Amino acid sequence: MIALTGTPGCGKSSVAEELKKRGYNVISVKEFAEMHSCARVEGKEVVVDIEKLSKFKFDGIIEGHLSHLLKPEIAIVLRCNPILIKKRLMERGWNYNKVMENVEAELIDVILVEALQNCERVYEIDTTELSVEEVANIVEEILRGKNENFEPGKVDWISKLEDRIEEVTRYGGV
Repeated sequence: MIALTGTPGCGKSSVAEELKKRGYNVISVKEFAEMHSCARVEGKEVVVDIEKLSKFKFDGIIEGHLSHLLKPEIAIVLRCNPILIKKRLMERGWNYNKVMENVEAELIDVILVEALQNCERVYEIDTTELSVEEVANIVEEILRGKNENFEPGKVDWISKLEDRIEEVTRYGGV
């Protein structure tokens, strides 16, 4: 099982679709949870029982911001500049508080840290300036064992954005 994970807005779904086109067996966490009766609807959200779902195995790539919690052998964490994540999620019409929760999660490496705690091998790709095809190419490189450039810990948004923190956290436009 391979997790394709990252903060919402970093490109997971688009890359997963590209990998499907290339012949990979790819499923979303939501689809996998529904398949195994591990999902329930609460209001407008689908809640996944990760503990129950992690008992099931999948031979392929599971895409979603919770996939790294399913005990995969490999986790590929997609990262993206928090300013761009904020812009993308605002354009999707997300609630501002939810947007900022995800911006903060990306800024402080929440998913990367969780992946490191839950997975044998973790890789990190900064998608900020890459096309979907380029990210999919990198994922394929990692899967072929050419992964030395994608070891975790190379992305540091706090250092990179310290002079733009107000822009990252400001209400409204980006």
